[in-house]
Amino acid sequence: MSNKIKGGVNVKGLKKVIGLMLVFILVFSITACGNDTKDSDTPPTDDEGEEPVDSTPDVGEEGKVLNIWGWNDEFKGLFERYFVDEGLLPDDVEVKFTLVPNDDNAYQNALDEALLGQANAPDDEKIDLFLVEADYALKYVDSDYTIDILNDVGLKQEDIQGQYKYTQEIVTDGDGVIKGSSWQATPGLFAYRRSIAKDVLGTDDPEAVQEALSTWEKFHEVAEEANKKGYKMLSGYDDSYRTFSNNMSNPWVDENNNIVLDDNIVNWIKQTKEFTDKGYNNKTQLWEDPWAADQGSEGKVFGFFYSTWGINFTLLGNALDTPLPDGLTATSDPEAFEEATTGNGIFGDYGVVEGPQNYYWGGSWLCAAAGSDNLDLVQEIMRTMTCDEKTLTNITKDTQDFTNNIKAMETLAQDDEFASAFLGGQNHIKLFTESAKGIDMSNISPYDQGLNEGIQTAFKDYFNGTIDYDTALDNFYNAAIEKYPELKRP
Repeated sequence: MSNKIKGGVNVKGLKKVIGLMLVFILVFSITACGNDTKDSDTPPTDDEGEEPVDSTPDVGEEGKVLNIWGWNDEFKGLFERYFVDEGLLPDDVEVKFTLVPNDDNAYQNALDEALLGQANAPDDEKIDLFLVEADYALKYVDSDYTIDILNDVGLKQEDIQGQYKYTQEIVTDGDGVIKGSSWQATPGLFAYRRSIAKDVLGTDDPEAVQEALSTWEKFHEVAEEANKKGYKMLSGYDDSYRTFSNNMSNPWVDENNNIVLDDNIVNWIKQTKEFTDKGYNNKTQLWEDPWAADQGSEGKVFGFFYSTWGINFTLLGNALDTPLPDGLTATSDPEAFEEATTGNGIFGDYGVVEGPQNYYWGGSWLCAAAGSDNLDLVQEIMRTMTCDEKTLTNITKDTQDFTNNIKAMETLAQDDEFASAFLGGQNHIKLFTESAKGIDMSNISPYDQGLNEGIQTAFKDYFNGTIDYDTALDNFYNAAIEKYPELKRP
């Protein structure tokens, strides 16, 4: 990791990759008083005469515009509710959110371009905070564009000591420096349809269902029984992928830059091919309409592998025939929430179990940008939004998401009154706390995003039967080396 090449690109030389790329950017702003939105221009694109960003924190006067970059409005909503609405934003500071969709790598491309111009940007246009995901976090962590959240931003060890350690490992650079912080932890579970479990297994009790799905061998047996009843065990090719990929025994790339095809990836390929050939899945693809439809009232799929965010946002939304009004949650208005969800689609028909294998999936991290002129405010945002036990407890109560504070989550796990109506009254936090204990990030690599996406893409034709295994594997290696020229076939 010392060569600073992350995701196949030398971070200090990103200008060679970005070139003259133009990206349309949606810009949102909120103010301390009214949280109004307003537009901003696309980040500067001057490629000539740029200097490496100075990673030394600016200790001068704090800026009056706080710039935050991300790819969706999830953190924006949390920030407004738990920071701005709590009166923690100084009255004279304006906040601008620049949100660029993830499609076709647009967010990273736009962010890279803006970071390249960070040193020469006017103070009010400098990025202060930006968000990253697990699969590409190291690209930014192992660069000079992010700074130490302890020694530079000013958080204390006691601030972060209550977080799940794996969330810190993901954003720790090769020198052991922590350069990001997250409000969420993302252990995974298996969400199953209670009505289908009753038909196939004779029970929807979570303990009984977990026993039936506790190993991959048993999982296959249930898939066979479900098929006899006219159900699919999984929706598509990618549903179980993260359960395998996030349990790999080795990183995707070894010390000699050889691509390593881990046994767990091979096992995913074998399982998916068998499930496809035997009709145990619906041949859908992650995030596409048929996949989403399989999670709704017309779906005939036994269950879905999902982490914390997926269950409480994506799965819940797909399960409803009529979407909930914006902002309505079980906490914000319990009576209205009950009225809106009762009899709505298959709300209440899902349950969750650990499934055959512990895993995690996804997550978002806040990184402080080198050159920020708002480090005191960045420090307070990170402390409140990613470290404060009260704030994180409230986020979980309001959103049902699993947040990044061990004490808060263990307290809710033992709370007999805390339950998810969507999951038939289960306290899913109790299961998540157990799953989180088994997360191992030792094999994370800077190539994870490209190779995870590449292997799934390359093998779809194999699953469909249009090419053989060797051709699919060859296609994967060719695409991987085209994306990362420094890598080699094994």
